[in-house]
Amino acid sequence: MPLKFSRKKRFYLLFFICIASMMVIFFFSHMPYQEQDIKPFLRDKVDLSNVPLPSIRFEYDGQIVSSDADPYGFIEFLFRKAGHVIGYCLLCLLLFLTLMHTKIKRKWVYVLSGTLTLLYALSDEWHQSFVPGRTGHWQDAIIIDGIGVLLGLFVGYIGTVFWKRKGTTGRFF
Repeated sequence: MPLKFSRKKRFYLLFFICIASMMVIFFFSHMPYQEQDIKPFLRDKVDLSNVPLPSIRFEYDGQIVSSDADPYGFIEFLFRKAGHVIGYCLLCLLLFLTLMHTKIKRKWVYVLSGTLTLLYALSDEWHQSFVPGRTGHWQDAIIIDGIGVLLGLFVGYIGTVFWKRKGTTGRFF
């Protein structure tokens, strides 16, 4: 038998989860880079000497990121940026779900959840600029985290379409 929560209780539960996810993001952003560096772990556990990686090279933050020159650094770069996309996708989706449990019109739910997530991403980048070994770049918030925001909004949209077709009120639960 599923638990039944009132709309107000679901809102507060989701709001609490949003705050908790923001705290997790803040915690990881507050860690110095040396504590998050996974290159030593990769070098110790993964042998890339016989793995043919595609030759990819680009400039990021004034430095060259290259799969040829530093494959472990390249993989770490991809992991870190994927973490940003996933983290902000989840945060945006949580904010979307939270706001869906209010009386705000759906179009404003999209606008508010996307805007609030991007503002949090910008504030997080600013916060990172004060952490030793970390840098804050507004481009990360707009481009990398923005991809996560768009993905979260897309998942929210697909979810509302799916639930609407099932004959519910358009709410997720």
